Amino acid sequence: MFTVGLTGGIGSGKSTVADLFAELGVPVVDTDVIARQLTSPGGEALGAIRAAFGESVMQAGDTLDRAVLRRRVFADPAARRQLEAILHPRIRKIVEQTLATLNAAYALVVIPLLVETGAYRDALDRVLVIDCPEELQIARVMTRSGLAADEVKAILAAQAGRAARLAAADDVIVNTATPSELNAAIAALHLRYLALAAACSS
Repeated sequence: MFTVGLTGGIGSGKSTVADLFAELGVPVVDTDVIARQLTSPGGEALGAIRAAFGESVMQAGDTLDRAVLRRRVFADPAARRQLEAILHPRIRKIVEQTLATLNAAYALVVIPLLVETGAYRDALDRVLVIDCPEELQIARVMTRSGLAADEVKAILAAQAGRAARLAAADDVIVNTATPSELNAAIAALHLRYLALAAACSS
């Protein structure tokens, strides 16, 4: 199957863009959603995270304290790599299993850390980057998540910069336009991906 990897920094609008592709009938596989499933109570990765990071990252009811874990991994690169080593192989397996079940011209795989980890590049035909100025990212995340500016900046500092993401892109959507302009950009890319998928399958 023709696959498009969608990525972008926190607050860039990846979820909005993915939802608009889904409205066009495109299957969307979101690695963030998979990660949440893996780390929910009873999730496959929860035991390994508990063993690696201890009870300090757990709450009552065998629930992961996501805020504590987030602060820890963004403050400590070694801890972040440890968490990635637990999650990424499990996420990759589920992505591949899900893609194998789909019947569509192409699929969109949302991978926030695509550029940072280099993961999935071998499995993708195109990379679509959602881009916007850092100031807008910070404002969006503060509004959406209630995080302080310093917390958002720490997350941004741990992610690839705009230049690195744009260098990895086959296609770019600058998510600062009006909703109608964003819809038009997505519709145009949808047609391009349908044509590319048809060419690959012929």
